[in-house]
This record gives sequence, structure tokens and C-alpha cells, in this order.
Amino acid sequence: MWKQFLGKLPRKSSKSDPSPVSAHAHSGGNAATSLNGNRISSGNVVPSRFTTVKRTASAIFPSSVVTSIEPLLLFKDVSNAEKKNLFICKLNLCCVIFDFSDPNKNPAEKDMKRQALIDLIEYIDAGSSRFTESMISASCKMFSSNLFRAFPSNTRSGIAGGETEEEEPLFEPAWSHLQLVYDLLLKFIESSSLAVKIGKKYVDHSFILRLLHLFDSEDPRERECLKAILHRIYGKFMVHRPFIRKVVSNIFYQFVFETERHNGIAELLEVFGSVISGFALPLKEEHKMFLWRVLIPLHRPKTLGVYHQQLTYCLTQYIEKEPQLATSVISGLLRYWPVTNSQKEIMFLSEMEEILEITNEVETQKCLLPLFQRIAYCIKSFHFQVAERALFLLNNDHVISLASRNRQTIMPLLLPALERNIRSHWNLPVLNLTRNVKKMLCEMDGELYLACENNYEQEELEQKTAEEQRRRTWERLETTAVFQPLTISMPALVTPAIVPPVVAALS
Repeated sequence: MWKQFLGKLPRKSSKSDPSPVSAHAHSGGNAATSLNGNRISSGNVVPSRFTTVKRTASAIFPSSVVTSIEPLLLFKDVSNAEKKNLFICKLNLCCVIFDFSDPNKNPAEKDMKRQALIDLIEYIDAGSSRFTESMISASCKMFSSNLFRAFPSNTRSGIAGGETEEEEPLFEPAWSHLQLVYDLLLKFIESSSLAVKIGKKYVDHSFILRLLHLFDSEDPRERECLKAILHRIYGKFMVHRPFIRKVVSNIFYQFVFETERHNGIAELLEVFGSVISGFALPLKEEHKMFLWRVLIPLHRPKTLGVYHQQLTYCLTQYIEKEPQLATSVISGLLRYWPVTNSQKEIMFLSEMEEILEITNEVETQKCLLPLFQRIAYCIKSFHFQVAERALFLLNNDHVISLASRNRQTIMPLLLPALERNIRSHWNLPVLNLTRNVKKMLCEMDGELYLACENNYEQEELEQKTAEEQRRRTWERLETTAVFQPLTISMPALVTPAIVPPVVAALS
């Protein structure tokens, strides 16, 4: 029977195949076929299930020579003692690569590999016995050869799906095989048949590093699969957790401070949202540094809109874990506050509202003044959406309560912005919201409001007086200059002579 299994494996043809098959299938090095270094790039268009046409990615796989592949036996047709050997044979068969840029090339062999992958998934689902070390080794080899490949350089202006971009995502032509390989990897990691002690030897740092690099794929389906797999690896292999956090931090550093190009920031943040929720208390210094050096600077890139929801969730998880970190988060937001990007400013206001709702008053007091100075600046913005969002923030129950308890500090900051809106803002909804907020502050403390209003009017009068005095001064200077033209008796600027150091030393 063993000879029968070996006879079913693909063998090299005696005649060389003149057309090597590209690596756009999801397979890399094959134990039964030779590899070459050809780089294949496919630019075909795959029909979409929507009315539009899918754009296809052109990942670069290693390539090999594909020969005729014979079907392997089914697991139900062999004894239990022989199933492990059949499992390894099927894995070796799935290392053969195909070219998906041409749908008419090797259709029978492609379907054979697809069926072999389905058989492997069903075998792991059955969970009949523990994986041996040879089975784990062959599995990781097959995953590596199918999944790990180089991506072409990104020619877009930003990361895929950027806030100002409406381009369709790029789809991987070989997804029919890739999806099955990812499903197999997920079930392999989740399986109780995989012993952690043996598995960590093959799911090692090199494997994890290459897996994390796949998050830059332009196919959103692939990133979704990677997200689930990374979460399972982080949960199962505790020894690799510090390494995963370090590599992900480096990806974020490179994105924020160097390239501002990466397709998988949102997915990585989504994984780390659940990771942060599992941090033990009190938080380690390493975890706090991740907040200060990684998460807060992620507000800097212009493509914040792609991952803003996931980033906000991570920050709120930190504050719920340790409320003292709220001051650092609010100060970080104020530091990276956009002044020329109105859409980002609206996002910052929404995020600030979520953070204030879970922040206690003791922590808010530490940054109360700069916080409401920024809110007042947003209220008088000429961009109606920014002004509207800032006024909605002041209608939040938690913010109203905060303003009521600290009205001696907050009301003098807000009233000038409200008065300026009422007098000169062009947008009618903003005017109505401004009047409502003004009425609310007046009802909160009428005496304080009148005092602030009188101070504002006095400051306005003093400012107008100063401007008028400045205008008269300039008029007087202009008149004097007309009747007293420049004369030659005016002193001239003379540049002093520079003595060379050698002459100075001799003297």
C-alpha cells in the first residue's frame, strides 16, 4: 500500500515542459517538482458577481514545472493506520503551482488540487488523531509554499480604500485555491490535534513574520482570513506573543513615520483590540508604551478614515482598563489635531466624544483648559460640518454635566465662539444649534453668563479701540513720510571689515 501512495505522487516528466506555470496559484516549493526563479505577473480581469469588473492583483509566486497529476485516494478508502501517510501525500500534492492568469490552462489539475485541499479540511475537521511531527512539518511546508509570496509595488496614492479614494479593491485571481489553503490553516491552528509543544517549532518566528507581511495584500478577503488566523496563533502560542507585538509595532512605525502605505492597518488594529481587552492589570510598561508610541501617533496619517473605528476601539479599551491613561489619550489627540483637514477634524471630534463619555472627571480636569479651547475653536469654524459636530458634542449629556460642574472655567471659553457664530456664521443650521447651546448655558448659570457676556463685549470694545488707534498711527506715519522725504544725511549701514586670523595674530 505504501508503494501505491508513492506511485500516486506527481513525478517529473521525461520531456521538459516548454511552458513553466506561474506561481499565481497558491503553491510554492514542491517536493516532487523542481522550482525555478521566474517572476510571473498576471493582469487578467476576473468577472465580478457585481455589475462592475473586478480588478485583479498580481502577486509574485515562485514557479515550478507542472506535470500530469493523478488523483490520490480518499481517506475513507484507507485504513486508520494509513491515513497519516495519505495526509502527507496530499499535502505534497498541494505544493504544485498553477497559473491562474489563464483560466484555460491546466483546468483538470487545478480541480484535482482543489479536491485534495477539501479532503484535507475534512480530515482535520474529523479530528481522529493527534498530528505527528512529520504531519505538522509537511503542513507548514505546504502553507508556506502556497501563501508566502512577494506583492508588487503599490502604485496608488495611499492605502487601499483611503478616505478620499473610491477605487475598487484588487482581487487575487487564484483565490479559489487560496481560500481553501487559508481555511485549512485556520482549522489546523484551531485543532486540538495540534500539540503546542511540537507546533511552535514549525509555526516559528520566521513563519509568523512572513504571515504578518501578507496583511499588505490588496485583496480584502485575504486580509479577513489573516485576521482570524493571527488571532488564533496569538491565543494558542503564548510563547510567540511578545514577538507578534514587536513585529506589528514595527509595521505601524513604518506606516506612520515612513511610507503611509499599508493595506492591513484596520485588520491589525481589529486583532489588537481583542488583544488589549485581554491585558492583565495592572498594565505592563510595554503595553503603555504601545499606546503612547504606536496607537496615538496613528492619528497622524491622512488616511485615518480607513482604520479610525478600530483605532478608537483600541484607545477606549486602554481607558477602561486603566482610567489614568485618559489624560495621555486626550493630550495625544490635541497634539495631532488636524487644522487643515476638515474631514479628519470631524473624526477627531467624534472620537473625543467617545473618550469623554468613559473618562472620569478627575482625569478630565488635568486637560480641561486646552480641551475646551480646541472645542471653542471648532465651534467658530467656517466649515459648517466641523462647527455642527462641535455643537453636537456640547449637547452630549456627559459633556453638559462636565461643563456644569466646571462652568467657571468653561463658559468664558465657549461664549466668545458662540457670540461670533450668532453674529457672522453663514450656515442656518449652525446658527440654530449655536442659539440652543447659548440658551442652555444661560439656563445653567444666568449670572455667570451675563458676566462673561459683559467681559466679551468689553474685550470687543477694547479690540476695536486698539485697531482704530493702530490705523490712525499708520495714517500719521504715512503723512509724515510724504512731507519729509528721505535725505542723504540719513545714516547708512556700513559692514565692518573682517581681519584675517593670520594678520590678527601677527599684529
